[in-house]
Amino acid sequence: MKALLKGLFYLIVLLAVVFAGGGLLLPDKTHVERSAVIQRPPAQVFALLDSFKRFNEWSPWYALEPDAKYSYSGPESGVGAGMAWQGKRVGRGSQRIAESVPQSRIAVALDFDGSQATATYTLAAEGEGTRLTWALDSDHGYNLMARWIGLAMEKMVGKDYEQGLARLKQVMENEPR
Repeated sequence: MKALLKGLFYLIVLLAVVFAGGGLLLPDKTHVERSAVIQRPPAQVFALLDSFKRFNEWSPWYALEPDAKYSYSGPESGVGAGMAWQGKRVGRGSQRIAESVPQSRIAVALDFDGSQATATYTLAAEGEGTRLTWALDSDHGYNLMARWIGLAMEKMVGKDYEQGLARLKQVMENEPR
């Protein structure tokens, strides 16, 4: 029995060393991005993204829990405009526009129940439409658990961004020019 406990102890120590050592070798930042071309001019796409009032029309997460509670703060649009949510499936978080460069870029400060990240919308004219690139950047620092989770972010967030961009394209292209 004593040998079994000793072996178990060594196994736990080994797993802890692998978790910590492996975590320190993982990237301390995560970047995920997706793009789509929306057949509307940059000014029109920018106007919709520069406010959170219509976010749930195209958000990939709204359908997960339409009964979640949403609140808005700050100005209607532009820097300082904010949105918060709370629900059983979507958790608790907030987003606030931190940078707004007309027709080209919007940076959003995200807080997912204490974990911070930045979402960026970059707009560029393409043909008669707009190439919209939606990116997520997270800095994990020395948070080992966050570094391990960062490995799965591309898979977890990437598909949501693709779905959100497809919905945004549909919403925008159903509106008059």
